[in-house]
Amino acid sequence: MTVAADSAPGAASLVQSVDWLAIAPPVIAASVALIVLVADLFVGERHKPLLGYGAVAGLVAALATLVPLRAGDRSTFCLTDGSQACSYTADHFALVIQALVLGGALLTALLSVGDTRKLPAGEFWFLLLASAAGAALLPAARDLATLVVALEVASLPAFALVGIKRGDRRSSEAALKFFLSSVVATAVMLLGVSFVYATTGTMHLTEIAARLDDVPGRFSTLAEAGVVLTLVGFAFKTAAAPFHFWVPDTYVGAPLPIAAYLSVVGKAVGFSGLVLVTVIGFPSYADVWGPSLAVLAALTMTVGNVAALRQTATRARSAVRLLAWSSVGQAGYLLVPIAAAAYSSDEQIGSTVAYALMYAVVNLGAFAVAALVARSHPGNRLSDYRGLYATRPLAALAMGFFLLCLAGLPPGVIGLFAKVTVFSAAVDAGLGWLAVVMAVNVVIALYYYLRWTAALFTAPEADTQSGTAPQAPGHRVPAPLTLAIVLTAVAGITLSGAPQLILRFAAVSLF
Repeated sequence: MTVAADSAPGAASLVQSVDWLAIAPPVIAASVALIVLVADLFVGERHKPLLGYGAVAGLVAALATLVPLRAGDRSTFCLTDGSQACSYTADHFALVIQALVLGGALLTALLSVGDTRKLPAGEFWFLLLASAAGAALLPAARDLATLVVALEVASLPAFALVGIKRGDRRSSEAALKFFLSSVVATAVMLLGVSFVYATTGTMHLTEIAARLDDVPGRFSTLAEAGVVLTLVGFAFKTAAAPFHFWVPDTYVGAPLPIAAYLSVVGKAVGFSGLVLVTVIGFPSYADVWGPSLAVLAALTMTVGNVAALRQTATRARSAVRLLAWSSVGQAGYLLVPIAAAAYSSDEQIGSTVAYALMYAVVNLGAFAVAALVARSHPGNRLSDYRGLYATRPLAALAMGFFLLCLAGLPPGVIGLFAKVTVFSAAVDAGLGWLAVVMAVNVVIALYYYLRWTAALFTAPEADTQSGTAPQAPGHRVPAPLTLAIVLTAVAGITLSGAPQLILRFAAVSLF
């Protein structure tokens, strides 16, 4: 589609072309969100589940539009002054992250179908799809204004999703804490963006990079402050310490599928923004953000893993709380290649992308099994997983596999290779101290991952004393939930058998 306007002879062209195929993934997600919201007005309570299946179909359609874009050579909303700066670029980095966030939203929808009886279905599916649309827009954004808008479109519906359980004090408290801390982080980031704009006079990342190379001396402090403050907002979204304090209470208070969504899609949004502003927008200030992110990575992985060690087996929702702290620790590993990019080349970013893909698959799988266990044990304590193999052997095997992947142990080969790739990125960049910190944290994490894995195959105490076999639960598992577990398990096994499917991203430049 081309929008044209008349201009005087010799004036800059005002012709603006819109590549609808390039922007199709977020547009489809947003359009289906509106359709679901309107359809909710006319659908009776009996047919509310149809809204969920409509949301699933919309996310599948959005994913399908990534296939014709696989060449990664499309851009749109470009300036017409000859600078070649564009606001939306569907390059390989954008496409991979869009596949991750839309796939994560699809699995979240599968976990939620049939489990929204006590929730306002229309609002739930609208908010989920709207957030997914913002998350799909962000990795393709190439100017600060679009980045901020995409970040807020992804985040604002998430606040409502966390607190959507009406009458649940814990859910409301989690939503309020998430909202207030996020608003502060956004305000700080906007202040940083305004400083960067004041220094460079442009919003486009490529133009910012060029102008920051030659900042007048009187503006150097302002530019450095803008870079640091902008990074703070994205560090919050990645749950990097010390901006992680909202994570455990938010995950515990949110509906379980939304906790899974935040742990993967929310994290991908934060890391995408962090990568874009550092590697594309602020490369000349690598001496500022490189050491900062290295310290953040070391602090984040240490805080997350040490806190996960302290989770007790009998505490309510301890399984979700442990996964929450685990996600903080994993965020530390994801930060390592971004910090390494400041000392070597932007090809290190591929290690973050490869690790994020592995983490997304196995973490969503772990949450899917947790959702299954929660149907018979609403408390979702770690002790509820003891002896799961005796009642649900396939679910126990899948959960064990997911935990071993997160730990980086065979047969979770993809988890091991992904960690080695991140470790190598730190060593190649000369960050030996960070590689040592990562190695120590991997060992710490082994304890709680293996303790949980062992519990799956240990007989419950009552059954040990009585000598009787536990009885399998009689309730029926929804087909979408079963499908989510199967899809993540098959994907994890496939990646462990052919790790090159995602590890190849670690060896190429995605921009």
